[in-house]
Amino acid sequence: MKQQQWTSLLGLANRARKVISGEELVVKEVRQQRAKLVLLSQDASANTMKKVTDKCKFYQVPFKMVEDRYQLGQAIGKDARVVVAINDAGFAAKLKTLLD
Repeated sequence: MKQQQWTSLLGLANRARKVISGEELVVKEVRQQRAKLVLLSQDASANTMKKVTDKCKFYQVPFKMVEDRYQLGQAIGKDARVVVAINDAGFAAKLKTLLD
């Protein structure tokens, strides 16, 4: 049940244009302190995982792990996505509670 809640909320955030996907764009958002929450799939490559988690820790941006890239992509109506950033505090706070 929870899984469906967070995926539909992520879809809503995406329609509100509050979601950035793709490794480079997410890292850029984190650097510019615009990302409020980063979602990273557990099947991301070790390199991507290290890069994104290190950036998040350095800039103090919370991040959560999700099952896999297909689930993440499907939630925002795209193909597989390894990492997405939410740049809206409200959506980020709600997603955090759903993913805990």
